[in-house]
Amino acid sequence: MIKEFRDFVNRGNIVEIAVAFVMGIAFGSVVTSLTEDIINPIVGKILTVDDLSSWDVAEIRIGAFLVAVLNFLIVALVMFFVVKAYNRVSTKAEEESTASEEVRLLTEIRDSLQTDS
Repeated sequence: MIKEFRDFVNRGNIVEIAVAFVMGIAFGSVVTSLTEDIINPIVGKILTVDDLSSWDVAEIRIGAFLVAVLNFLIVALVMFFVVKAYNRVSTKAEEESTASEEVRLLTEIRDSLQTDS
């Protein structure tokens, strides 16, 4: 059952989907900060309309946006290292399974040749 679960996790690019999910969430915070902290205050000042996401303050919060961008970059860097480590481990596992397959085939050929003689 554990082997079956491991095969399920390793199949179908589950790791890439998880990375995309995490990156999507992090990027969503960047976009939200861009609209709420930079675009909405500017549009509010131009239109002089109440409440474009806290219109009363109407300050451009560039610092909050930069923090969201920094958070995204940190998450992206960490996920890059996670994927890099995962690829290194999965490549080694594939090489080992290929090597053992070659050994198995060579053993079969040797045994077959021995029985023919």
